[in-house]
Amino acid sequence: MTWSIVARDPETGAFGVAVTSKFFAVGALCPFAMSDIGALSTQALINPTFGPRGLRLLGEGVPAADVVRLLLAGDAGRETRQLHALDAAGRGAAHTGADCLGWCGHLLRAGFSVAGNMLAGPDVIAESAAFYESHPRLPFALRLIGALDAGQAAGGDKRGKQSAALIVYAGEEYPALDMRVDDHPEPLIELRRLHKEAQRHFVPYLKFMPTRASPAGTYDREIIVAEVARVQAALDRT
Repeated sequence: MTWSIVARDPETGAFGVAVTSKFFAVGALCPFAMSDIGALSTQALINPTFGPRGLRLLGEGVPAADVVRLLLAGDAGRETRQLHALDAAGRGAAHTGADCLGWCGHLLRAGFSVAGNMLAGPDVIAESAAFYESHPRLPFALRLIGALDAGQAAGGDKRGKQSAALIVYAGEEYPALDMRVDDHPEPLIELRRLHKEAQRHFVPYLKFMPTRASPAGTYDREIIVAEVARVQAALDRT
């Protein structure tokens, strides 16, 4: 009842997952990622334990194919699950169980994966993949959202629309973006609105936060406020 794209940005090494569904709060249980480690999404009859366990394995350097194999091996409900993952090197692996509801399937490409179940048809993930592949110059987050938009235009979840989410990890232990639309008649439109709103305050503020390279970050309020105001003014002029 969901489709998602899991990707590694070849320019920055950031990992991201974008997902949408006719299911309440899909972002609470499906997408997982961590900087320098990888990303995954657990779908169909969701097994949310795959998220933290999968990230631990990826963090230990286990390749994506082995992570998927190990997670499924211990799950008696594996044929009702859908799981796809990328490791730190951008290698992908995916599983669509035999008992997932149609249409269901996945596509593995260089540096990204698209998977879905209970969809209008195979064009949903095919169009999502095609958009992502054909827009390499788009900012990473917009490339992921655009992929979902393309899948929605091809029919999306055959039951309808309800929720969407986007997570991006770009080098730190905390996310560069983490946005959820839990219950909305047009979740992808709302997700895009949230992304636009994030550029006004959250994104310019984020660059002053403590990082691995700068454990204290910038904590001069005048500098922070001035930069946020500058960014907002520039956006208002566009």
